[in-house]
Amino acid sequence: MTQATRSDQLASQPGAPGGGASRRDLLAAGGAGALGAFLAACGGGGDTPTGPAPQVGAQRPSDLEIVNFALTLEYLEADFYDKVLASGLVGGRALEVVRVVGEHEREHVQRLRGVAANLGEPVARPRTNFPLENERQILNLAATFENLGASAYIGQAPSIRDPELLSQATSIATVEARHAAEVNRLIGRSPTPNGSFERPLTMQQVLARARPYLS
Repeated sequence: MTQATRSDQLASQPGAPGGGASRRDLLAAGGAGALGAFLAACGGGGDTPTGPAPQVGAQRPSDLEIVNFALTLEYLEADFYDKVLASGLVGGRALEVVRVVGEHEREHVQRLRGVAANLGEPVARPRTNFPLENERQILNLAATFENLGASAYIGQAPSIRDPELLSQATSIATVEARHAAEVNRLIGRSPTPNGSFERPLTMQQVLARARPYLS
């Protein structure tokens, strides 16, 4: 398949793991290796995780590995907002934000699943576990996920090979950043907590922070 053909396929997409590795293993694995440990540890609904697991020590993940990494984060976020809506613990402006952001995250899942299917095979949806206690706690957790998502996309951008995929990734990253700014405002934080330049995070850093919410 030529680069142009793959780009065309990416552009045509619509609406665009239980037990195993320990937290110590995840922190010890670097970059793409952390993704492999993460996918092996976090199955979804009894399904065996799909998609290739990167090799420990790999210098640069493949585009499919990056897409499946992003897809796992989007699964996490979409499931979080679905569970928040079902909890009935938020209201007013917070409920409006949760509804809109949740819809966006579900659309991100749909788009990334399509891209992963074109490149190979999408990773399975992980099981999640969120401590939903009250509106303030929920909004703090939402801010954690949205700021993490924006930093995750920025961190992987230099490794993306396909120009069309890079364009789609940066498109999602800007939306994640807008989500983060809105949620930050709701809880009285600066919409730009890191100042003029957002801080990129590696796969290892992102996965270590997301792991507590995956069961």
